[in-house]
Amino acid sequence: MQRRIPLAVGTASLVLLGATVTAAHGAPGQGALSTADTVGTLVSQDIATAGAGSPYYRIPALTRTTKGTLLAAYDARPTLGDLPGNLGVVLRRSTDGGATWQPQQVVRKEAAPKGFGDPSLLVDRETGRIFVFYAASVNQGFFGSATGNDESDPNVLQADYSYSDDDGLTWKHERITAEIKNPAWAGMFAASGEGIQLRHGTYKGRLIQQYAIRNNGANYAVSAYSDDHGATWRMGTPVGPGGDENKTVELSDGRVMLNNRSAPYRTVAYSSDGGVTYTPFQQDTELPDPANNGSVARFAPGVDASHPRASWLMFSNTATTNSRSNLTVRLSCDNGQNWPVRRTAEAGSAAYSTLTPLGDGLGSNPRVGMLWERANYQHITYSSFDLKWLGGVCAPVTVTPPASLPAGRTTEVTVRVVSQNDVDLPSGTVSLKLPAGWSAPSVTMPALRPGQGANVRIPVTVPAGTAAGKVPATANYQVRGSQNSYGDTTFNVTAP
Repeated sequence: MQRRIPLAVGTASLVLLGATVTAAHGAPGQGALSTADTVGTLVSQDIATAGAGSPYYRIPALTRTTKGTLLAAYDARPTLGDLPGNLGVVLRRSTDGGATWQPQQVVRKEAAPKGFGDPSLLVDRETGRIFVFYAASVNQGFFGSATGNDESDPNVLQADYSYSDDDGLTWKHERITAEIKNPAWAGMFAASGEGIQLRHGTYKGRLIQQYAIRNNGANYAVSAYSDDHGATWRMGTPVGPGGDENKTVELSDGRVMLNNRSAPYRTVAYSSDGGVTYTPFQQDTELPDPANNGSVARFAPGVDASHPRASWLMFSNTATTNSRSNLTVRLSCDNGQNWPVRRTAEAGSAAYSTLTPLGDGLGSNPRVGMLWERANYQHITYSSFDLKWLGGVCAPVTVTPPASLPAGRTTEVTVRVVSQNDVDLPSGTVSLKLPAGWSAPSVTMPALRPGQGANVRIPVTVPAGTAAGKVPATANYQVRGSQNSYGDTTFNVTAP
């Protein structure tokens, strides 16, 4: 083991319910609505605003401690630029579930030219210790960093973390560059947001923090892990190239899934040895991405594999392929194989986001916290929402388009819905969201028992004169009036 240098002290139904109300963004420090008023809502407040205490704030990290305290960490920056620069890691605490936030405190900041940035929080649920990982620079950032792991080299981007044993009130600092960095690598930094602790199986108790590394001019994703509550750390095998900021989540079958920033779609990889090695990246074409940091998290991390919610995953990102906008929250009920439930939290400008459960994920309507960058990096915003706001149903929708849809004609399209609920679903409807001028009726989907699927055929009329080419469309399955699931497709329009 390399020596580390201490630096300084410083069971419910799977059916989800719909909702219609979204709360407005509040001023910094504004209290949330009462519990009675927040059912079915997205409640938001800005907890940091550019120019108030620092010229800029970026890079959100969020977690809930073993004592129930919410910790929100982020960069305080003199400019919008990344490291190197005189950045600092700051934090706010909430002891009332995010209703109010204590004044901003400094986790790590030193005199120029030193800088610390890109925080990722991680809680050891067995000891209560809280870690915040980040990169530390003097002369160089990720792309300019030298190879090697000399912890005193100002041209090497360093791997640091701070830890707290008093629920985030005070922090001590460690440097683990020599312990985890292969000297052949150049830049390396902790992927911001939240790390995980495995709760089940062979590697129960393992702490995992994600990194992005640069090797021979290419970027890779890799897990740092500890099996002794952070006393020592080891680095797994990088997966890539094509790695970037990435997150991991424990699946109900014991594997770890890595979800990676990538355009035009997120990429994923899987580990069967607790994050040490991963399969090659593969695209998840249900998750469009403009190459922006997002978040994946287990909805109910503590439940056993047999529980219906063990396979529920949450995901958030800016769901576009070409801009940092349309911040969207999704739910998967099958370990990320399908993402049928989704809702937009912010249609306009947004960037990084990170999610964390606000409880055990059980009960009829548990809430989830989300910390994100809003309005072209002007605000770090904290939001919370419940299942009723998300308003979906665990029923993946698959569209099987015909080989072509000739312009000026009507062609039948097959849509399949499979219920992943643990209760019967009544009959519902399936409709298609199509370009202006196209037409297709809503079609009745019969009642579905748990695990049952059914197909319907929808006649789609393409207007005469429609240009040939690829046309995106979305199928919407609606049941009980307000519960929805979605499936995307692309139609091939041809001349008649």
